Amino acid sequence: MSTKVIVCSTFKSRFLGLMFQKNIKQALCFPRCNSIHTFFMRIPIFVIITNLEHVVLFCKVVSPWRVVLPVKDGYYTYEFPVGSVSVKKGTKFEV
Repeated sequence: MSTKVIVCSTFKSRFLGLMFQKNIKQALCFPRCNSIHTFFMRIPIFVIITNLEHVVLFCKVVSPWRVVLPVKDGYYTYEFPVGSVSVKKGTKFEV
């Protein structure tokens, strides 16, 4: 994968995420997160939610102004530019 992944560990970085951005050049990782929203986002994103062992539990393109409800056993949530990564549910996700 060639997309840079930034870990969001502060309140501000977790709160802002990718909101208000017109294009996305990096991916975000949210530890201890099993759901997201795309309120105030301008473009769709590719969302991956994994468990502690990095097994993909959820992966889908999510449009702006949507909610991804909590995923059971989800621990890491990743937000990528659409088309920058390809994974399938049940596979191990290597960052």
